[in-house]
Amino acid sequence: MTPNQPLADRMRPGNLDDYAGQEHLVGKNGVIRRMIESGNISSFILWGPPGVGKTTLAKVISLLLERPFYTLSAVTSGVKDVRETIDKARKTSFFGQPSPILFIDEIHRFNKSQQDSLLGAVEQGIITLIGATTENPSFEVISPLLSRCQVYILQGLERKELEKLLEKALHQDTYLKKIDIKIEENEALLQYSGGDARKLYNALELVVNASLSESDTKKKAVIITNETVKRLIQENMAIYDKNGEMHYDIISAFIKTIRGSDPDAAVYWLARMLEGGEDIKFIARRLLILAAEDIGLANPNALLMANNCFQAIHVIGMPEARIILSETTIYLASSPKSNSAYSAIDSALAEVRKSGNLSVPLHLRNAPTRLMKQLGYGKEYKYAHSYDEHFVEENYFPEELKENRFYFPGDNAREKEMKERLKGLWKDRFK
Repeated sequence: MTPNQPLADRMRPGNLDDYAGQEHLVGKNGVIRRMIESGNISSFILWGPPGVGKTTLAKVISLLLERPFYTLSAVTSGVKDVRETIDKARKTSFFGQPSPILFIDEIHRFNKSQQDSLLGAVEQGIITLIGATTENPSFEVISPLLSRCQVYILQGLERKELEKLLEKALHQDTYLKKIDIKIEENEALLQYSGGDARKLYNALELVVNASLSESDTKKKAVIITNETVKRLIQENMAIYDKNGEMHYDIISAFIKTIRGSDPDAAVYWLARMLEGGEDIKFIARRLLILAAEDIGLANPNALLMANNCFQAIHVIGMPEARIILSETTIYLASSPKSNSAYSAIDSALAEVRKSGNLSVPLHLRNAPTRLMKQLGYGKEYKYAHSYDEHFVEENYFPEELKENRFYFPGDNAREKEMKERLKGLWKDRFK
């Protein structure tokens, strides 16, 4: 007989030492660990993929700080629920007592009025808000609320952390430790997890239970191999994905297919998401990102197309929005590809982090006052429009970086044309 409580819930840690991953936040010098140790915790939002411990971390914090803990799900809660919870928190607060913690799962699903209802309570310290989101808070959380919260990014769990979770489950779980389980190969389990602890535990539990039910294993060990995992998970995919955990796998396939210029497969993955009830705004945002990251300067119209799609689906809604998404998906998949803009900004950011805040050359500085002009600000700046072809060779870098290159034109018709123009202007720099 299997327990009713899922393995992922049974193995949920109750302290920071048992918490897997996120060393940058909860490790020895992690910012959240330091806040807990000080006993003074501010409102924040945890942003990261599913199954990396956002809910668990919020619960651990409340336990360690011995604070009342209220939780709401943005999927099922409305403004009324928020206000009732805030009133409850206000009534249980006493002078000098630290504020209760209000944890809101999937806070990105709250609309503006729901988020507005939190502002006063957060600002007055009636509650300490901990939000959890899988979406970029910059897009989904209103600015007034975002300005009152720090944002901490959680990463997918690494292989060594997932392997530790497997070992812990086999030796500490009250149900699994009674079974003779031998993991001969773990690659398939780790692959299906995708860095998600919940998916890892769901896969392990499914494989163990399926192995026990398909034959008489009462006197035999449950042997887990890659082949066994693949076979059993494929056979029980509906069970394995009962909480919609293929969400990130399918969006990954969708993006990689468009990047790979296969419009047929891209439309298939789009259909999978639409049929599964995926948020059309989530799909449209991903298309916007892809248009800039993977198509970029090879076809600048792709970004315009994706942005128009994003605006249109807000106006139209389903089911007609499927046509707009399909049109955009096919256009992006069929476009030439370039990641030169993406590579250029990442290279430039790496240089900034390495070289720090280098001085702006005097000739490039603004000179709005007489003193600044006397100090040489803007002196000898060459105004490009005063020269033939609106160009004059000039150093626009800090002196230490004047030989650097960040943008390397892609191998596509549009950027080849751009490269030829740049070679004509800058000579050897773009050879």
